[in-house]
Amino acid sequence: MRPTIVWAGGAERDLRELPAPLRRDELVKGVGHWEVELGFGKGRYLVRRAGEHRQLRFLGVEVASQYYRLARDRASEKGLTNLALIRGEAIYLMAAVLGAGWAEAVHVYFPDPWPKGRHQKRRLFDPLTVDLPLGLLRPGGSLYFASDFLDYGAAVRELLAAHPAVDLEIVDQLWPDGARTNYEAKFVTEGRPIIRLIARRRLTHEVALLHPAGRAGIIAAAKEVEPEPGSDGA
Repeated sequence: MRPTIVWAGGAERDLRELPAPLRRDELVKGVGHWEVELGFGKGRYLVRRAGEHRQLRFLGVEVASQYYRLARDRASEKGLTNLALIRGEAIYLMAAVLGAGWAEAVHVYFPDPWPKGRHQKRRLFDPLTVDLPLGLLRPGGSLYFASDFLDYGAAVRELLAAHPAVDLEIVDQLWPDGARTNYEAKFVTEGRPIIRLIARRRLTHEVALLHPAGRAGIIAAAKEVEPEPGSDGA
């Protein structure tokens, strides 16, 4: 497995050199709230937004090395000190490295839809994984999502609409600040339909952050690791 690389403030380190769970102030110091983009691609939106809002702090996660390096170089050229980038798998990082309640906003634009049935378990938005990106949000924070793959977008819309911890808004026009990715700019020019969603995490702490459609899988996974009768569970 390739090492997970972290870039922040002009320095690049192996994730294994940093404490776990990863502390936000270990990446970028400051008091501004955090925004996270999962799968930032070439970094068009993330780098632009970090440059426009230097009082805020930003974290980007991307698995493709060439895109990670491109965004890193763009951020370096702009002298951005409020941005951290991680090259690695988003689901692993959310589950094992990043703490809960990091961000005021999480952005996910045009994620891989994994259209083949046997690959759909790799999707970022699935009953078993949807609570990971939502878990990055502070209560009151918002998840922004867009996809041109209409079947996947509809599935995500249904998934979020059924979640007890979020309120869902369907955005039926372009974002107020325009196209946020190269894909979106291209698709808008071509007139292709795009599903855009905003899921706001409710402020009530009594609402469990657990999608009801994912409970069966979690229970099944727990049963798989139960000790055999008569064993000491070690």
